[in-house]
Amino acid sequence: MFSVLFATIYIYNSAEFIELLLSQPIRRQTIWSSLFLSLSFTFILSFLISAGIPILIYTPFDIGFMLITIGCIISVVFISIAFLSAILTRDKSKGIGLSIILWLYFAVLFDGLILFLTFQFSDYPIEKPLIFLSALSPIDISRILILLHIDSSAMMGYTGAIFKDFFGTTIGLIASFAILLSWIFFPFVLSLKLFKSKDL
Repeated sequence: MFSVLFATIYIYNSAEFIELLLSQPIRRQTIWSSLFLSLSFTFILSFLISAGIPILIYTPFDIGFMLITIGCIISVVFISIAFLSAILTRDKSKGIGLSIILWLYFAVLFDGLILFLTFQFSDYPIEKPLIFLSALSPIDISRILILLHIDSSAMMGYTGAIFKDFFGTTIGLIASFAILLSWIFFPFVLSLKLFKSKDL
């Protein structure tokens, strides 16, 4: 939540500076990409210092490495979503509101929707479709990967076994990280296209 809020507010507060840069012979793609990379680097560095060091000290290396990697990726995912929210509207309050709504959707509402579907279709074998539905939320994929690596999937019953069969394999792990990276790539590319054509 801090990533998406801070990045959204930063973009709005830097609007005059961005307009100044646009008056110079600098490509819009360069400006937008530089803002994104600088914010991403800053958040990754702050996460590594604040959470990464304690995690590596107090957890086994493989679990700690997974937690740190997913934490860094999720931070960048929500920075990318924040850039998209900020470019969709010029109104600061609407942009921040949109960012909060998107975060609430991925963090809370999406889980409620999955829970509702699970109860409604509990008489049917919906465990495998749940794997594909989990790809629609970067937080869910991250949560599943972490639970599998700390051996908590046993508490998830049959569904946990299904998830472990897919996400626990090399192909599933690669697919999971590819989906997480696509959550960075597509919102940012869309925001970049909007920024290129936006009349500031």
